[in-house]
Amino acid sequence: MPSGYRIAVGGKGGVGKTTVCSVWAQLLARSGFDVLAIDADPDTNLALALGVPKDQVPIPLIRMKELIGERTGTGREAVGAYFKMNPDVSDLPEKYWRKVNGLKLLVLGGITQAGAGCACSEGTFLRALLSHSILQRQELVIVDLDAGVECMGRSSIAGIDALVVVVEPGSRSIETALNIAQMAKNLNIGHVTAVANKVTSPDQIELIKSQLGDLPLLTSIEYTPAIQQADMTKSNVFGASQYLADQLEQAKDTLMTIIEAGNKENEV
Repeated sequence: MPSGYRIAVGGKGGVGKTTVCSVWAQLLARSGFDVLAIDADPDTNLALALGVPKDQVPIPLIRMKELIGERTGTGREAVGAYFKMNPDVSDLPEKYWRKVNGLKLLVLGGITQAGAGCACSEGTFLRALLSHSILQRQELVIVDLDAGVECMGRSSIAGIDALVVVVEPGSRSIETALNIAQMAKNLNIGHVTAVANKVTSPDQIELIKSQLGDLPLLTSIEYTPAIQQADMTKSNVFGASQYLADQLEQAKDTLMTIIEAGNKENEV
């Protein structure tokens, strides 16, 4: 299997996408892949989910105003409100990633202040860095996206091999998943699948399947108090539950099979 696959994990806030992303990143690394895990969520929790102590969590690049100004041309010596639309960011992953649990973690963060969006130097910087990581890197890249559908509107994940949407039992979670899936199709992302999380009964699984329609469900994960406890204590979720690791191992293998089959079809 090629090492350069690109996988993005999204979904409504609170559904467990960071948990899924962190466990998959570690499973892939333990399988021998060179993994670059990217936290592109404004609420940067991927490091904590990987077991990095809170006082050692890397500073998100979005907060490095001097660096952003240097790369986009909005530093102290800049004139006017213009900035570079295609800043050079190719050297930044190596400079700012952190090695943890056998993988490389890059914390991008996201824009959180009201009224700020893509049409600013910060948004341009983040989009350029995420696009570079997805399109130009040789590692297996897995991205923890920001919650909801906003990331899809920025087209910053165009070029990924697969988008996995995490859902929980609940109409708002499923509606968000369907909206994300539709926007992914508009971006020509070929493989869009789902993972059901925090399930408490078989009836919920069937209801989720019926509402997801033709969106494939890779696996369903039962609500597990140990996972919630790991989140509360900010410890590595990978070691919190063997059940969780086993379920996501199977789901990861299924996803890779889907990607490989699609690639073979494209080669014909």
